[in-house]
Amino acid sequence: MYSVRQPVQTKSDITIKPITDDDREWLRSKVQEIWNGRFVVSRGVAYEPANLPGFIAVKDGKTVGVATYYIHDSECELITIDSLAQWQGVGTALIEAVEEEARKQACGRMWMITTNDNIDGLRFYQRRGYVICAVHLNAVEESRKLKPNIPLTGNYGIDIRDEIELEKNLWCWIGW
Repeated sequence: MYSVRQPVQTKSDITIKPITDDDREWLRSKVQEIWNGRFVVSRGVAYEPANLPGFIAVKDGKTVGVATYYIHDSECELITIDSLAQWQGVGTALIEAVEEEARKQACGRMWMITTNDNIDGLRFYQRRGYVICAVHLNAVEESRKLKPNIPLTGNYGIDIRDEIELEKNLWCWIGW
């Protein structure tokens, strides 16, 4: 279902490689640490990122980031993206790798959910061509039914309430 890519060296000495079975235990531990549990919830669905396809970013022999995704009905949902070395191009390299894989899988749309407190994430996605396509008011209340340990307060002391959906059209029509 998912193609296997060879590691790709990016401009900033970051190597992007597909997640392999050898990476799964590390990923389980990292998801637990970053996401406060085994699961993340998006639009009422609980995903276990350690079991999803994705990419790992490596710099100087050290893992510096990871992204996971889920493809369904010609759409690719970015489930997680985590840079462990901010402001070094890790997130950009990871999201570009997922976009490339989504195009290879004939996806026309890539999308993700973030929460209303993720101001830095909203900046990151919009700078990479994503647009806000929906705001799901009070959706995190429903998500807490699946994952009760989602905090009440998030980044910058903002109450976590809403899910914000962003999307990017992956089909580039040239020569209409």
